[in-house]
Amino acid sequence: MKTPICEQYGIDFPLFAFSHCRDVVAAVTNAGGFGVLGGAAYTPEQLDQELSWIDEQVKGKPYGIDIIVPAKFEGKGESLSGRQLSDRIPAEYQTFIANLLAEHDIEPDDKPRLGPAMLAGSAGEQLLEVAVAHPIRLMANALGVPPDYMIKSGQDHGIPVAALVGAKEHALKQVTHGVDLIVAQGTEAGGHCGEVSTLVLVPEVIDAIDDAVPVLAAGGIVTGRQMAACVALGAAGAWTGSVWLTTEEAETAPHTKQKMLAATSRDTIRSTGRTGKPARQLVSEWTDAWRPNEAGHATLPLPLQSMLAEPALRRVDALAAAGHPGAQALATYFVGQGVGLMNKVKPAREVVFEFAQDYLAAAERLGDSVGE
Repeated sequence: MKTPICEQYGIDFPLFAFSHCRDVVAAVTNAGGFGVLGGAAYTPEQLDQELSWIDEQVKGKPYGIDIIVPAKFEGKGESLSGRQLSDRIPAEYQTFIANLLAEHDIEPDDKPRLGPAMLAGSAGEQLLEVAVAHPIRLMANALGVPPDYMIKSGQDHGIPVAALVGAKEHALKQVTHGVDLIVAQGTEAGGHCGEVSTLVLVPEVIDAIDDAVPVLAAGGIVTGRQMAACVALGAAGAWTGSVWLTTEEAETAPHTKQKMLAATSRDTIRSTGRTGKPARQLVSEWTDAWRPNEAGHATLPLPLQSMLAEPALRRVDALAAAGHPGAQALATYFVGQGVGLMNKVKPAREVVFEFAQDYLAAAERLGDSVGE
């Protein structure tokens, strides 16, 4: 395809693929799309290793990185260490986790552990410094306006900055702040998302920003015909994430991948139980435990909730893979409502090709519908 965004980013097909797995990122880029590595969970040293590996695999083809730096989080502006953040987690929450695991026949750790504080200190800025030392072609941010240092770094290095939004008001703020690309992500999306559907959000954002910057559609898009529908709405392409979780290359926990393959579009929920912010994921007894009702437990703010939840969920994944029934009932992961269309494990490259074929078939149907 020869569209403005394809020419700008040096790609054959305007399919952007967000993944925490470097193998998926490289496979999509090598197939003519644009892979984007989720880098927030890495240390600077780990990120450098991951990006160096991608560089070797793609041999100059374009890819990008997504580093989440939320506009609001516990301890923002206080320059807290990971230890200082962990001290803000009430002991009763660790007890709640231990009891929840015990109810599912999972013995608690002798020494309860907390996950890393990804937002402590200048973590985001350090990761970005590593990223721009590699030939990335895009830097993206979610959960608010990118920090000033990200915008400046993009300008200094000639790298476009993208921002994910869930409302038109957010898009207007992002454009005013200087972002180069908007990802309009509907509530169908896996992970952090808003409440407006993709079909409504995409044209609403496009109209609001009045062609100031290109807009990618996101949220529930797992087929080329969905992508074509969004392009018909005015989007420049699609930003995808969930569809890559069931590929051969994906590092999705084995039992969770099987859950996804068997799931319907109604088997996801927006829950704060993993990160402290509403994020769509598979329904499980973990998400049930954090529902906002009398039986549920109130969650902590970001990043305290993820520091609390991630070590427990990693144990759950390991036990679930070994066949532990209680762990299998608790197992969950971020995924969008498009999971109902994800029912077969495929190589990422094949997914890209199927997207393109499906897109072209949909475009042909649209053309036929208007006649000669």
